[in-house]
Amino acid sequence: MQPDRLTQIRHYLYLHGITGVNELARVVDTSVVTVRRDLHRLEELGHVRRTHGGAEIVNSGGLEIGFEARESHCLMIKRAIAEAAYASLRPHSSIFLDSGTTVLQLARRLRLGPIPLTVFTNSIAIVQALLDTPQLQLCLLAGRVRNENRSIVGPMAERSIEGLWFDQLFLGASAVQPDGGIATPDCEEASLNAAMVRRAGERLLLIDSSKFGRHATFRVAGLEDLGHLITDDGISGEWLARLEQAGVACTRVRSAGGEAGDE
Repeated sequence: MQPDRLTQIRHYLYLHGITGVNELARVVDTSVVTVRRDLHRLEELGHVRRTHGGAEIVNSGGLEIGFEARESHCLMIKRAIAEAAYASLRPHSSIFLDSGTTVLQLARRLRLGPIPLTVFTNSIAIVQALLDTPQLQLCLLAGRVRNENRSIVGPMAERSIEGLWFDQLFLGASAVQPDGGIATPDCEEASLNAAMVRRAGERLLLIDSSKFGRHATFRVAGLEDLGHLITDDGISGEWLARLEQAGVACTRVRSAGGEAGDE
């Protein structure tokens, strides 16, 4: 049963942030002694960081949390970012929606208020969200299915991207690294995202403020390669200054009490 309990602990820490050992013991229905032992093991694996009386998830490196957990986490922030992104859509244009969970909220907003658009995506979840939506021409890339992100990746997808042009790209990311690099934990996802950036006129990054200063293994692009970033008001003044210096317009939405979440 230990792997299931370790997964439960990781999931709970991801959703709730720093949590005390007593609360974790209650959540996974075991003793405090056992939870401390589990946290020690998770820390050795690089998945959590122990704090005074508890622990928190490590928000760096190649660890990817399950799609369902990321999709539901801090949903109000994601919906607010999606609402701001929706306002930037232009009728009768072509757009690309990548496979991030914040971008998925934009697709769901578009279903509520359809606009005549040609929508390209590599996200199976977005195709499911937009099926039979009036006024939309919906196109899914061909390629390998990446289960972890419910996305299409690989050389076939990249070749099809190179023959296309998009008026707008709506991109998510796992991290904006300290050097200003936009990054993701998966090599093929990063390569395809980089191709999206090359083939788009207007590039918008939809990302919550907790992503700034994180690390992920594979670089997609730099802040200077973007035109517009939509985030919540938890972003620091230092990062706002860096965005201005890079020539990136920044739209900030209210963060509903300061919560911030993953992509």
